[in-house]
Amino acid sequence: MKKTLTIMLLLSLLFLAGCAKVEPAVETPVETPVAVEQEIIEPVKLIVGVMPAVDAAPIFLAKEQGYFEEMGIDVEIQLFTNAQDRQSALQTGAIDGAMSDMIALVTNVQGGFDLKGTTLTDGMFPVLVRNGFEEVEDVTVAMMEVSVSNYLADEWLSNDYTVEKVYINEIPARLEMIKNGNVDMGIFPEPLATMGTLDGLEKRIFETKDGYCPDVFVFTGKAIKEKSEAIEAYHRAIDLAVEDIQGDDGLARDILIEKLKLKPEIRDLIDLPEYKLTNLPDQAYVENIIEWTSEVLGKDFDIDAESLFERKFVN
Repeated sequence: MKKTLTIMLLLSLLFLAGCAKVEPAVETPVETPVAVEQEIIEPVKLIVGVMPAVDAAPIFLAKEQGYFEEMGIDVEIQLFTNAQDRQSALQTGAIDGAMSDMIALVTNVQGGFDLKGTTLTDGMFPVLVRNGFEEVEDVTVAMMEVSVSNYLADEWLSNDYTVEKVYINEIPARLEMIKNGNVDMGIFPEPLATMGTLDGLEKRIFETKDGYCPDVFVFTGKAIKEKSEAIEAYHRAIDLAVEDIQGDDGLARDILIEKLKLKPEIRDLIDLPEYKLTNLPDQAYVENIIEWTSEVLGKDFDIDAESLFERKFVN
């Protein structure tokens, strides 16, 4: 009986096991990876204007060496041969900033244009003297009226000569006046001054009394407000190029010959300035520029020295 019961129990269990519903195994779906689109951030673009002067060498070199790209900005350089065209480009917003000078900056800010100097640039302004000039007290000097050339004529020549100023805005016309012997002297930016020596003109170099060149790089107020970080990066890139030139001024000579399309024979004749890192002048120097410009234009100026600059980009 026990064996019979045991066998019946086992058969019952087997029967129940066979009737049990077996749930199919459920596979966990494998999610297909979804491609994540990464947002491509375009570098901020700055459009800057330069003049055909030695001040432009660090700007050209920073572009050539890829320093702007390293700093994460896209810089377009436009070359202007006429200061009025450069001024129009600034006022219409066609460019963000440009090489300029302290006299132009003073007159622009006084006139209500939102413009700020962010660093001085390093220029050279030799005096060219006509062939056959004999030292006399009374001299005629060609220059632009409201300009660096007029300011430097007063600083450099007024103590040794009685100067009759002849205002000629266009540099080529100014050169022709000296070549033809119609005026005794003229003040020109380097390297254009050295180009004049190829025609036999004498080049004289003077040192500025305050140690500053009255050239300045400016940005519009709109650009400073909207592209502040890019402008900061711009100045750091220029500083890298300046350090390169401080180590080898041949870099400045070569880039000027190439970009300004100058005659190669003047390469080693160009008088280069001492290129400096980002810097701005002291208040006394600026006040002197304001006073001089006010006297030349015969107007009272109501601007102060600090209103001309944005100093946060100075290293």
